[in-house]
Amino acid sequence: MTRRPRVPPSPLPQRLGIDPVRVRLPLEGAWATAREYLVERLSGAGAGVVEGMFAAGDIVGADGRAVAPDAAYEPGMFVWFHRELPPEVPVPFPLEIVHRDQHIVVVDKPHFLATTPRGSHVTESALARLRRELDIPALGAAHRLDRLTAGLVLFTVRPEERGAYQSLFRDKRVRKEYEAVAPYDPGLALPRTVRSRIVKERGVLAAYEVEGEPNAVSRVELTEHRTGGPARYRLLPSTGQTHQLRVHMNTLGVPILGDPLYPVVTAPVPAGDFRRPLQLLARALTFTDPVTGVEHRFRSGRVLEAWGAYEDWAT
Repeated sequence: MTRRPRVPPSPLPQRLGIDPVRVRLPLEGAWATAREYLVERLSGAGAGVVEGMFAAGDIVGADGRAVAPDAAYEPGMFVWFHRELPPEVPVPFPLEIVHRDQHIVVVDKPHFLATTPRGSHVTESALARLRRELDIPALGAAHRLDRLTAGLVLFTVRPEERGAYQSLFRDKRVRKEYEAVAPYDPGLALPRTVRSRIVKERGVLAAYEVEGEPNAVSRVELTEHRTGGPARYRLLPSTGQTHQLRVHMNTLGVPILGDPLYPVVTAPVPAGDFRRPLQLLARALTFTDPVTGVEHRFRSGRVLEAWGAYEDWAT
């Protein structure tokens, strides 16, 4: 069995809560220099970008020293650098700390804030923000919420313990409770458990249901409704497929208010438009701490806008 190479610690600190990029040069290849390989590997960065990084000394080896533009190619060598990050529109809502100890941090994430750096949302992500605000560079996410979903997210303080907390979600040992605001249908019999097979294709915005063995299970309960207005629902997923609750609510004929994908994909809103957020909230997390054995139950203190002030939200 091939042994994985030992990865040296990063010689570069984080920048704005974001780790530097690490690249390992292939063990085999016909490149004469490290620069030649990286120009080919990072061709999407644009003409002259990699050459400029070498000239500026921005690409370093394990010793923290700049790799010279003419440095000979060394198979298996690790190099690090920070990628240039385009400016992002700040998400103007705070991250509320629900719980913090030496092992975990639980936050109440606002709508529109990505959990972890992804795509065009990098420094404006919960993870990057928390690393900066709490000064915990090693902080990591144990799971993720959609960017448009608000509510509770669990982060881990110590990298060596992250796997234990991630396994809670992988092994379905976390009880998750969500809340949603959606239309009221008097003909919809609730509570009920929805079971279906959901497929999410890479590069396709919306997920969809197909025939086959169910991989998504959600219990849907009606909490209360208002005459002539929307209803509030309690959602209890026992699986974690992408967009599962949004797909299941749409299947029931009561799509969650503010959903830009279900029942139809709508045009993207301009950057900085934080109106009409998706009315979905990760309300509660309950689990036994795998490190301390403590029984945890956390609840979000948020009120979904379409329930607290529907007229304001709708207009």
